[in-house]
Amino acid sequence: MIIALYPGSFDPVTNGHIDIATRASKLFDKIIVGIFATPEKNLMFSLDERVDMARRALGHLPKIEVKPYSNITVEFAREVNADVLVRGLRMIGDFEWEFEMAMMNQMLSPGLETVCFMASQEYQFLSASLIKEVASLGGDISKLVPRHVAEALKKKGIAKIRK
Repeated sequence: MIIALYPGSFDPVTNGHIDIATRASKLFDKIIVGIFATPEKNLMFSLDERVDMARRALGHLPKIEVKPYSNITVEFAREVNADVLVRGLRMIGDFEWEFEMAMMNQMLSPGLETVCFMASQEYQFLSASLIKEVASLGGDISKLVPRHVAEALKKKGIAKIRK
């Protein structure tokens, strides 16, 4: 059984994240979406909120489990017996960052492989940060996040939900 860990802050989970997780679930026996508790970012949503949104967004996929974590990613990968880290690439800047992280992870945990999925064309521009910015300016995010995520952004006072 090949277990893959898809780590991230998922603040909030987007349709791009869902697309990567869905595609990864076709290649691996089990996917653990790891929600990192304390990234060096200004978070909009609490850990519990991010975990709940991800579980709701991915609950229809039987091979996927969502778990929070607060230690270094390679340690969490060991805890969940992951063989592979799943990452998504949108643009060349992502490649540089992901390459650097993959090399560090390989040094810290030899044998833990990193597999990068190219973002689907419709999500190449999409990031959680951009979602929050567009929502805060009144833009339509309804095609970019699940409805429950748009509603959570609305509760935070930054999104309008269009029909």
